[in-house]
Amino acid sequence: MLVTLRRILKEVQAARDLDEALMLIVRLVKQAIPIDACAVYLADRNYYTLMAADGLHAGAIGRVRLGLDEGIVGWVGERRELINLANAASHPRYLCSSDTGEDRYAAVLGVPLIHYHRVLGVLVAWKSAPSPFDKEDVALFVTLAAQLAKVIHEATALGNVLRQLSGEASDSTYIQGIQAAPGVAVGTIALLDPQPRLTSVANRRPPDRQAEAAAFACALNATREELNAISARLAGELPDEELALFDVYVKLLESDSLTADTLQRIQAGNWAPGAWRDTIADHARVFENMDDHYLRARAEDIRDLGDRVLTHLQARSPATREYPKHCILMGEAVGITDIAAVPFDRLCGIVSQHGSALSHTAVMARALGIPAVTSLSALPLGRLDGRAAVVDGNRGRIHIRPSRSVLRAYRQHLGDERDLTARLQALHALPAITPDAVRIPLHVNIGLVDELPFAQASGGEGIGLFRTEFPFLIRESLPVEEEQYPLYRRVLKAFAPKPVTIRTLDVGGDKILSYLPVEEENPSLGCRGIRFTLDHPEIFLMQLRALLRANAGLNNLQLLFPMISKVGEVDETLGLLARAHRELLEEGVAAAKARVGVMIEVPSAVYLAEALARRVDFLSIGTNDLTQYLLAVDRNNAEVATPYDSLHPAVINAVHQVIEGAHRQRTPVSVCGEMAGDPASALLLLGMGADSLSMNPTSLARIKWVIRSFTQRRARELLDEALAMEDGFDVQELLDGALEEAGLGVLVRSR
Repeated sequence: MLVTLRRILKEVQAARDLDEALMLIVRLVKQAIPIDACAVYLADRNYYTLMAADGLHAGAIGRVRLGLDEGIVGWVGERRELINLANAASHPRYLCSSDTGEDRYAAVLGVPLIHYHRVLGVLVAWKSAPSPFDKEDVALFVTLAAQLAKVIHEATALGNVLRQLSGEASDSTYIQGIQAAPGVAVGTIALLDPQPRLTSVANRRPPDRQAEAAAFACALNATREELNAISARLAGELPDEELALFDVYVKLLESDSLTADTLQRIQAGNWAPGAWRDTIADHARVFENMDDHYLRARAEDIRDLGDRVLTHLQARSPATREYPKHCILMGEAVGITDIAAVPFDRLCGIVSQHGSALSHTAVMARALGIPAVTSLSALPLGRLDGRAAVVDGNRGRIHIRPSRSVLRAYRQHLGDERDLTARLQALHALPAITPDAVRIPLHVNIGLVDELPFAQASGGEGIGLFRTEFPFLIRESLPVEEEQYPLYRRVLKAFAPKPVTIRTLDVGGDKILSYLPVEEENPSLGCRGIRFTLDHPEIFLMQLRALLRANAGLNNLQLLFPMISKVGEVDETLGLLARAHRELLEEGVAAAKARVGVMIEVPSAVYLAEALARRVDFLSIGTNDLTQYLLAVDRNNAEVATPYDSLHPAVINAVHQVIEGAHRQRTPVSVCGEMAGDPASALLLLGMGADSLSMNPTSLARIKWVIRSFTQRRARELLDEALAMEDGFDVQELLDGALEEAGLGVLVRSR
């Protein structure tokens, strides 16, 4: 069965379009299973349409349609359940159809085609003999349907693009991706010029290793000069804080490990492009295997930089070109230097087939106010250059050759966006205070020092979460105290006297230190977070000493300990912290104590919230991990995650329980993660009495608007209603309705 399954999938995946894929499905299934006929019905809003068949009347294909509640096909789709009947005519939902010719057959086997929880259609088989299909045939049929649903989904997406290009698509047809930067753009697609890619570089033995090393050094220098020149050119166009992105690339170029690894590979017998390819692949892989979303996105930056250096290694500089007046830049992977190459008075939108919303490309797009969509698939790029398009960065959608009605709707949306921007700008210097005088400090989350300018420009009242993993993960050896100290000092000094919450080393799981590997069968539930640092007090004490030293004379440090699951971990951690402070004083080194908090991100900590609150100065709820652990859902996996996970009744109750428990001990609670940066969720957190919220800098103004628009009393009323609900979708509707009623509907529509 496995061999048959693989063969069918391979042939279907090679189809040129949806129609060919569907015809291959019915023909190959009919060959693999002893049946007399096979058909695929695809669903739309109102009907199941016969799209392909082998063994039925050919004239029925594309013409026969069934209501969603009609016939055995409708029954299978409605119940999302397999049906295996020896005599189809005996079923109460049987609908005799001489148009298709299925009335000639007795037995029927039907199975729904489901992808991402949506019924795409129904796969049906018939045979003349009045006997049920045997279990082996049923097993193969069901397995094929489960695999083919994804193929049909992807082929349908490609078909949507082609229909848009031909002008045959309806107004409701679009390409779905992931929002990377908010806003809407209407313009003309301009594809990136083809660039050399490291993935296409082959191994080659160099005739002169010294010459290869010299060529590599020249390429690094040329790339550095190129980045500096772009940065200088953009100095008048881009604020200084956004220009820091180019500094990040230059610093990566100057990394000792990148250079040394490449030179070592050259000396080992590979030419410079091949050696550079392997070095970039190794460093990118480290980040790709990390659990932290932000750090995982750094792999894109490293690969983009790798391709830039390769361009100079191969002496093929990008040619100058003309861009359309309203340019939507599109490519497989759009980097920050690609963005910088387009005049800013022409660039209006960005589409990247690969990447994430956490890449520096997305950061730069948000800083420039350019709508961006990323992580798309099945785009026939070669046919899109010069096409009119709409990029909806709010919902992650792209419309190719939009109709007049679609353009009219998006122009109205653009007007709403302009109004929203003006309103939010007016709030920048105002405090986040409710109409009934409840003040909620808003802080920002960052992961790199180069993000400090963005955090400062956001209007945040401090840093609610600074992740310290990056300096540990990018190195091939442990950063010692003297290397950590200046980093922490810079972060604290940048925001002094405002509070800066620094989370101690949070590795383990998928964030593995190359120089301290940990092999576990289930790393997500293994030695990660505080468990790792308590197992390595020699590493933990180094970091604690550096942090306490950095706080000297500033006194704005708040230490945050991750993945706490029991009170014993807190007691042991506080003991090590006291020891680090005592040792520094005994050595005559300037140091200052810090406020101490623990992260609530595993279920056990929810039930221990009151006990934990007695031991520390504050609690910080990490809603992303807490949601995943509570629901056993990977929020990065579209197969299981939904937009309403953070509003799941279990999550709402858990967060509420933590805040209530901490407040009984008069301990403040901060909330960071997606809930804090979502307008609807922020309403609930206001009602729960959260003492502060911490979020992405781009979300801060929207959350401030929500807080300044709702009294805490009204938020508590909404919380009471939400706590009585049993489904996250219902909670979302309740809160969206409240936002609309308060005149903040644009926040709902722009999500």
